[in-house]
Amino acid sequence: MEAKIEQFSRNKWLSLLVNGVIGTAALASVIAMQSIEQLGGMPPASVQGPGPLSAMSAASFKQAAQQEGRRLKMLKTVPSFGFDNLISDWTFLKFLEYFGDDEARDVTGYNLSEDYFDIITRRDPKWADIYLFLSTAVSFYQGKPETAVKLIERGTNALSRQTHPQAWIVWRTKGIDELLLLGDIPESIRSHEMAAEWVEKTPDGPKLAPIFRATADYLRRDPDSVQVRFNAWSTVYYQTTDKLVRQRAKQALVKLGVQVQKDKDGKESFILPPRK
Repeated sequence: MEAKIEQFSRNKWLSLLVNGVIGTAALASVIAMQSIEQLGGMPPASVQGPGPLSAMSAASFKQAAQQEGRRLKMLKTVPSFGFDNLISDWTFLKFLEYFGDDEARDVTGYNLSEDYFDIITRRDPKWADIYLFLSTAVSFYQGKPETAVKLIERGTNALSRQTHPQAWIVWRTKGIDELLLLGDIPESIRSHEMAAEWVEKTPDGPKLAPIFRATADYLRRDPDSVQVRFNAWSTVYYQTTDKLVRQRAKQALVKLGVQVQKDKDGKESFILPPRK
């Protein structure tokens, strides 16, 4: 009975996420993978933030973020007394509150995302469904795909296809980050092959296993993923107003060889020169 209640609660939270901004961004990255050959450049977009905040409001948001950071630091080391899953669930609820506060995040950014998921994946690395949201929050919104992949590997190490039918999601998520943001083609190939192997004997196997294997084969034939990474980092840049995340995205784009242009209002756009 307790297991059923736990599963119901988690599915409900995940359903709320899928219907929210974090699920939308995650779904976009998956769609990008499925449509890899049809991806085009993302046009410049104007990010309209909220109106100016008073100095007191901004200071209040920063103070709250500092307090939350200290609380998360303490939570990483506090004894669980056997309630690791409960701590993981509660931390996830706190993350939803944090991530959904757009006004505060416009001031402080998403820097605590990795701390939330560090706790969640330490306490309950077998929570397979959570890794897709980890990828979105840490890789895309925080601009730290390397950190995201390290946290995702806790899941690949803890889960098994024999006991966790949804464990393939973790390999698939890892493969997406490795391809879209890191450009680590060998590891992305391996992750997609593992995802295909783990999903094969599940109800989704007949549909998904061929897709994952086809992705791995595609990358072997054409390992140049510059266009895909250009689209992904452009999405990161245009979706956030956080200065640190934008800087990280711009650096990644420049490293890909893009041309940076500014209009008369100082808004930046990126052009990827044709491949020679």
